[in-house]
Amino acid sequence: MLYLFLRRYFVAPLVNLIFRPKVTGLDNIPTDGPALLVSNHLASLDALFLPVAVPRQIVFPAKSEYFTAPGLKGRLQATFFRSMGQIPIDRSGGRASMAALNTGLERLRKGELFGIYPEGTRSPDGRLYKGKTGVARMAIVAGVPVIPVAMIDTEKVQPVGTMLPKLFHREKGRLFPRTVRPGVAFGKPLDFSRYEGMEKDRFVLRSVTDEIMYALMELSGQEYVDMYAERAKQLLRAGESIDEHIRLGDTKAS
Repeated sequence: MLYLFLRRYFVAPLVNLIFRPKVTGLDNIPTDGPALLVSNHLASLDALFLPVAVPRQIVFPAKSEYFTAPGLKGRLQATFFRSMGQIPIDRSGGRASMAALNTGLERLRKGELFGIYPEGTRSPDGRLYKGKTGVARMAIVAGVPVIPVAMIDTEKVQPVGTMLPKLFHREKGRLFPRTVRPGVAFGKPLDFSRYEGMEKDRFVLRSVTDEIMYALMELSGQEYVDMYAERAKQLLRAGESIDEHIRLGDTKAS
C-alpha cells in the first residue's frame, strides 16, 4: 500500500514533471500474474524510472549495504527499502546471491513482478555487458514470461560517477534546461519453457542468458561487450583498455 501510495501521489508525478520519460511497449506487461523483468543498467535512476513506468508494483533486489548502514539514517533507509518491497542481495556471489534469487522465485510464485539487472551492476561506459546466469536459472525454474526492458539515455541524465541527475547543460557560458529525455522500452515476452528441468545445465544457462542479452541489445541499441561489467570496472580503475583485453583474448574478460 505504501509503494502504491508513494508511486501514484508523489514519486510518479515528480519524475514525470522533471524528466518526462518516454515509455513504449507497456502493453507487454501483464495486467496480472507473474513476470520476470530483465533490464540493462545505465544509472542509479533506472531504479526510479522503471517502477514509475509500470502501474503494478515491481520487486527488485537491492544491494545489502542499503539495509545494513549504521545509525538513524541507516535504519530509516532500510525501512524505506523494505516498505517499497525491495529485498537485500549480497553481491559477493555464491550461496548469498542464490538466497536472494530464491527469494525472488518466491515472489514470482505469488504472482508478482520481479525485476533484475542481468549485468549485475551499472555499465561503466554505456555499453551492454555480459549477463550473469542467475537470471536464466530464475527464468527456467519460475517458468514465467521474461520481459526485456531497455533503459535508454538514462546515463545522459545521470552520467557515470555523478550522484545527482544532470538537469541543465552549459552552452556559451549560459545554463539551459536538459533536452535529453530518458526512455523505458518494454519488449515482447520471451518464453523459455522448452528448457524446463534443465536449470542445472551450465550450457543451457549460458544459452538462455545470451538470448536475453541479445534481446536487450536489440531493444536498447547498445553495443554488446563480451565481458562482465565488474571486470570492465576493474580494468578502468587500473587504467587499462577494455577493448584491448578483449582483442588479446584475455580469458578473464570473457
